[in-house]
Amino acid sequence: MRKKSSHILAYALCLCLILASLALSACSGKSGGSKKDSGNAAGTEVSDQADSSDASKNADNSDVSENSDGSDSQETELADVTLNEVAHSIFYAPLYVAIEEGYFQEAGINLTLVTGFGADKTMTALLSGEADIGFMGPETTVYTYNEGSKDYAVNFAQLTQRAGNFLVAREKMEDFTWDDLKGKNVLGGRKGGMPEMVFEYILKQNGIDPASDLTIDQSIDFGSTAAAFSSGKGDFSVEFEPGATSLELAGDGCVVASLGVDSGYVPYTAFSAKKSYLEEHPDIVQSFTDALQKGMDYVQAHTPEEIAAVISPQFKETDLEAITTIIKRYHSQDTWKSDLIFDKDAFRLLLNILSEAGELSDTPPYEDLVDVSFAEKAAK
Repeated sequence: MRKKSSHILAYALCLCLILASLALSACSGKSGGSKKDSGNAAGTEVSDQADSSDASKNADNSDVSENSDGSDSQETELADVTLNEVAHSIFYAPLYVAIEEGYFQEAGINLTLVTGFGADKTMTALLSGEADIGFMGPETTVYTYNEGSKDYAVNFAQLTQRAGNFLVAREKMEDFTWDDLKGKNVLGGRKGGMPEMVFEYILKQNGIDPASDLTIDQSIDFGSTAAAFSSGKGDFSVEFEPGATSLELAGDGCVVASLGVDSGYVPYTAFSAKKSYLEEHPDIVQSFTDALQKGMDYVQAHTPEEIAAVISPQFKETDLEAITTIIKRYHSQDTWKSDLIFDKDAFRLLLNILSEAGELSDTPPYEDLVDVSFAEKAAK
């Protein structure tokens, strides 16, 4: 009887061990299957936490930070900002440095860049709400203000302090003077636009009457003058970059003068936003200005070759050597400010240029059209 009981007890113990082993195997299999299914459900294989964070940021324009214990902290959404630029030109290198170096994203901004192809079109986009911030000649803010707009555009950051265009001739002119334009046909810019007004300002400074001493063709759309000049129109053309250098490389023209040098310091381009936007989104505007200032700092501290390498993705149709040549031109004539502050003297000069061009119907207060608080804080 005792022997039979011993056999029963042994069988019972074996059965318990087998059942325990099966239970452990089932739990292990279930756990492994869940992990695999989780990865497939996300549609990607994640090798580490950094990859997971990057995937999340790309998916929803948000930054994800990681706590010390490896868990994700609360996501910080990037602010969507649409910037409409008057033209896409190497002249605006500090802006593109800020984009390519990731300064806007670091400042919490998801930037969308749109080219307006003309200050009038950029201002229309700004006033209609298609753009949050406009980048153009500040003369357009004067026009809008004088037209009686209640929610007018306010300048908060000045990027360039010289004109960015060049006078291109058909051939080299080693001893060029502005008198050489008398009796000639010149492809100019839109009436009332900063490029045309600065050109006429220079002519008047040199004793030339823009209306009677030469013919200025203003019928060609902004950005199309280089192609028109290549096709044979005009004796001279006023060109931005990369248009001027492209004409030289193609053998269709030669740069004979820089309007930036001959006009002196002028507030040529600035960033502006509607008065209501500045009031409702001061933190975004400050972050935007901070990112721009980093771009300005980079340009001041690096060589033309280094700047060209950074912004080259913005100009894929222009080779690196040409970009470098253009930046050297702008760099040598002190095109870019060290800060973004639009001061009163620059504003007075702007109004003087407008007045001489017959485009100033009234004199707006500096305090209404310029807010330097963002640029001053960014410069500290």
